[in-house]
Amino acid sequence: MNIELWWPKLTPSTRVGLLENNGDAVPPQVVAEVTRAGGSAAIDSDSEESDYYLSDEDVEWIETVTNEEEPTEGLILSKVRRT
Repeated sequence: MNIELWWPKLTPSTRVGLLENNGDAVPPQVVAEVTRAGGSAAIDSDSEESDYYLSDEDVEWIETVTNEEEPTEGLILSKVRRT
């Protein structure tokens, strides 16, 4: 499922955490929430660690949102207010 579909199902605190730590390893509780929402995270096969990461496409989409640009798909986003 595309991130545009599962992103709005995440809690606001999870969305902020993913925005602020984009590209970093995803904590187990966030992996569980992303999976419940319809997304996925995978173990980095190039790393000796067993950390989970979002896909390159999801990381790019989040970076686009962080920079307040419109994603290439042109879909309306569920924006997160950062305080």
